[in-house]
Amino acid sequence: MSLRVVLVGWGAIGRTVAGLLSTDSIELVGVGIRSERNLPDVPTTATVITDPRDLSALAPDVVAEAASREAVIPWGRAALAAGADFVVSSVSAFADPDALADLRSAAIAGGAQVQIQTGALTGIDALAAARPMRVDIVRHRIVKPPAAWKGTPAEDLCDLDGLTEPTVFSRSSAAQAARTFPKNANVAMTTALAGIGPDETEIILVADPTAATNRHELHAEGGFGTMDVVMANNPLLTNPKTSAMAALSLVRAIENRASPIAI
Repeated sequence: MSLRVVLVGWGAIGRTVAGLLSTDSIELVGVGIRSERNLPDVPTTATVITDPRDLSALAPDVVAEAASREAVIPWGRAALAAGADFVVSSVSAFADPDALADLRSAAIAGGAQVQIQTGALTGIDALAAARPMRVDIVRHRIVKPPAAWKGTPAEDLCDLDGLTEPTVFSRSSAAQAARTFPKNANVAMTTALAGIGPDETEIILVADPTAATNRHELHAEGGFGTMDVVMANNPLLTNPKTSAMAALSLVRAIENRASPIAI
C-alpha cells in the first residue's frame, strides 16, 4: 500500500519535492495552498485544497508543510486531528513557544507525530542524539554574500556594499535571531530545538563578499565530545533564494516514512 501524502505549499520547494518523490511507494493525494487558483502542474493524482478542514477527506498518512510559518499551525492542527503525521519545514513558527506546545498537544490527541525536518542544515541528527549525554555549547554561524542580507536589519548594522572581508554583524541567541532576522529563523530554530534551546544557542551572522554559497557552520561541545560540521548550500535552480538541500531533506523525511529501511 502506498503512503498517502499531502504537500502544503506549491512553490519552488513543493514542486521540487513532488518531482523527486518515489512514486513506487508514495502517492501524492493532495496539495494545500492559501487561495484558490489554477495549478496546471499539479499531478493528476492530487486534489488541490485551500481549507485545512478538507484534509481529512483525503485520508493522508503524512502532511508535509513547505509553505510559510503562517501555514504551520492551521495545517498542522488539521493534519494531526486527522491522525496524519505532520512534517514541518517552516520551523520559524516555533519561535513562538506556544505554537510548539499547541502542536504537541494536537499530536498527542490525534495519536500522530510532528517531525521537524532538517532543511538546509547538516549535523542536526548528531546534535539531537548527543543530548542525553549533555550538550554544553551550541554555536551556529551563518555566512552569506552581502547581497543575500539585503532587505534585512543587516543593512543598518554594516555597510553591505562596502565590505572587503567577512564581517560579523550580529551575535545573539537563537530566540533573538528569530525575532530580528525572521528570514533566517528556520535554521536558527532548527538548531535550537535539536540542541540546548532558543535562549542558550548562539547564532552568529556573517556577510562575506568572497562567499559564493550560503554556508552553515555548526559547532557543539558536551559530554559526547566535540562536533564541527559545515554545509555550503547551492540554490534551487527554480528559486535562487532557496537552498536545494531544503527540498532534498523534505524528500528524505517523506520517503523514510514509506521505506522498509530508513537512514
